[in-house]
Amino acid sequence: MTKKTLFTLFLFALAAFFLFYEFPKDKIYQHRDGFIFGTVYSVTYSNPESKDLSAAITRALDDVNNSLSMFNKQSTIAKVNNNEVVQLDSLFLTVWNVGQEVSRSTDGAFDMTVAPLVDLWGFGLKNREIVTDAEVDSLRQYVGYDLVQLEDGLLRKTYPQMRIDAGAIAKGYACDVVADTLEAYGCTDFCIEIGGELVVKGHNSKGVNWHIAINKPVEDSTCVNSEIQEVVELTNCGMATSGNYRNYYELDGKRYSHTIDPRSGYPVRHNLLSATIVAPDCMTADAWATACMVAGLDKAKEWIEANDDLKGYLIYEENGEMITWRSSDF
Repeated sequence: MTKKTLFTLFLFALAAFFLFYEFPKDKIYQHRDGFIFGTVYSVTYSNPESKDLSAAITRALDDVNNSLSMFNKQSTIAKVNNNEVVQLDSLFLTVWNVGQEVSRSTDGAFDMTVAPLVDLWGFGLKNREIVTDAEVDSLRQYVGYDLVQLEDGLLRKTYPQMRIDAGAIAKGYACDVVADTLEAYGCTDFCIEIGGELVVKGHNSKGVNWHIAINKPVEDSTCVNSEIQEVVELTNCGMATSGNYRNYYELDGKRYSHTIDPRSGYPVRHNLLSATIVAPDCMTADAWATACMVAGLDKAKEWIEANDDLKGYLIYEENGEMITWRSSDF
């Protein structure tokens, strides 16, 4: 076979390659945002078929809202709190079981039965008023994760006055539910953020891990000012941050943070300003971030270092200065 013939065959092979080979197409990233759980959400994703998944995302969020929103009077959690006999849905059961696991691991620093105290201090369904020690003492008997039992798909409360608050875990779980929805449609690259809690998978539009900002805990109850403490690169995980620097109020010269210690009944007072937790899923990260903010710096460090599934980034105050601590693998 002559060189000319070989060259001709090569040209035919090259032409056939370009004719029939399907080159990878540039990924198209779509974006959707909206409002749920009293906060905003944002979803960025790449779909293999470039389909608009807005309707599927909305359905997923509606499912979580119908199960876990205390402000939805027809939700599962609202019916539980009203002492109605209601068969618990799968979303409620998932959150309840994980929440109870974290409660046991933290000796009650995380506790979904904290609702009466959250309301008392003006961070729930009731208006803000001056709280007395007697009022706190009268409600503490109705708070305790071990006072509620799951039996045959029903939640059995020791006292009818007990109420459940999923606010410290529901946003994280909503991120997980949307992530499951996107994966069901074949999405392998996405970032879901709901009120500061998020799930990331794959890569961003530049083909690298997602760049996520951790906010500096600057006091701002209006949520207008936002300063970035650090930007981290993440993929295939959930991340949640808990802090008192935005959700607080001042009454008669005293400042009250939204983080209530279920064990004492009072808003926390310590030098830990914010706790950012990374975990395999956002629901777990959300619950642990709250537990860390309740317990304070030393206990938060201890828990993070003892749990292989957790990574932590803590910001605290010492001698008037803002200091950061991170786990070795963060």
